[in-house]
Amino acid sequence: MPLSIAIIGSGPAGFYTADALMRKCPECQIDVIERLPTPYGLIRGGVAPDHQTTKRVAKKYENTALTDHVNFYGNVELNRDVNLHELSQFYDAVVLAVGAPNDKKLTLPGADKSGVFGSAAFVGWYNGHPDFRDLDPDLNSQAAVVIGNGNVAVDVARVLVRSAEGLAKSDVPDHVAERIIASPMTDVYMVGRRGPIDAKFTNVELREIRNLNYTVPMVRADQLPDDIEFAVSQLDARERRLKERNLKTLGEFSRFTGDEKPKRMHFEFFASPVEILGDDQVEGIRLERTRVINGSAEGTGEIFDIKCGLVVAAIGYRSNPVDGAPYDEARGLIPNDNGRVSQGLYAVGWIKRGPSGVISSNRPDGELVADHIHDDFPNTHTGKTGREGLEALLKARRIRWVTFADWQRLEALELENATGPAPRKKFVTIEEMMNALNGKKET
Repeated sequence: MPLSIAIIGSGPAGFYTADALMRKCPECQIDVIERLPTPYGLIRGGVAPDHQTTKRVAKKYENTALTDHVNFYGNVELNRDVNLHELSQFYDAVVLAVGAPNDKKLTLPGADKSGVFGSAAFVGWYNGHPDFRDLDPDLNSQAAVVIGNGNVAVDVARVLVRSAEGLAKSDVPDHVAERIIASPMTDVYMVGRRGPIDAKFTNVELREIRNLNYTVPMVRADQLPDDIEFAVSQLDARERRLKERNLKTLGEFSRFTGDEKPKRMHFEFFASPVEILGDDQVEGIRLERTRVINGSAEGTGEIFDIKCGLVVAAIGYRSNPVDGAPYDEARGLIPNDNGRVSQGLYAVGWIKRGPSGVISSNRPDGELVADHIHDDFPNTHTGKTGREGLEALLKARRIRWVTFADWQRLEALELENATGPAPRKKFVTIEEMMNALNGKKET
């Protein structure tokens, strides 16, 4: 039998690893195991629904999945349908690419009130992720606050103020679009405890806000540096260029009055959340003004409130422990040595290094682990049964796995069911997906 490798997780990290393995170990068999019936991880469930260009990277992953050496096993969940010990009996190498699906917990007083969500859950909801189909956020408020100054925070804020026309061109599910369109929301605040130089969003994201039909970006001029060149002079050349672009764009935003369009997206820098206000339901958020001294944000004692009915915390993500693998509770990841976890077990992506970077940041992880597997298994023909053992186990347990051909059928239905300019109409529950594959009509 040729070298057999199981990759748990079909997001970018998993597919980049599969692609690297095909080049490093051309005779190996690679099985991608995914708990959902759908592949692509955050490409499908995390990238904003109005960012269809970004989602096109999935075509590259599709090319990998369609090669002879790669099989896809969707709707197969680790620890529910098969465990790590069993996989190690079937496969020479197991690669964990399970990501960081959980929100980092918001620990403010009042964070348990109704109307407070983490960005992983909220983004999952507006992307039609099955885990968050029933999230049901109340958008019947004139204002929302997004805690964070990164691209995820910008995405959440932008989607909340998207027009009906903008949403129609996205793959946001109908039940979500209807809720956003019906919302009376006119103001969304993005708050961060540091200043604009420390913000993690990109200039591409900022320019997109400037071009929204019904929303004007708002920035306080007194929160921007007077001398941009001096403010970024201590950064390396690449960072300096990126920050200069951001600051110039934010400078343009600072000239808007807020009356130009019916909705506003406010960038509120130097503001540290202190408490979520209200009784059972969010009614506002209390913040403290900060100043950055020697790289640290320090409170000034100046307190102010923002009235709102929704708070979304975009403050980071955490991975789940994996039964049978070590876990670093403090860092929320699997401890590893450059991707090696133990004999025959490897990690890539966010479960390996924490939730950071962009989609392509996962590619080096895949290359590194492919090199490890190539070095660790010089004999490319072994006695492990690989996919034969896996399929026999799944059949014995009556697990209906989803092949890549099945996924292509699902995708064809999503494309066929789309209306107007929408690129697709997503299935948003596992039951809907499996019924479609099994030929059952929706009732």
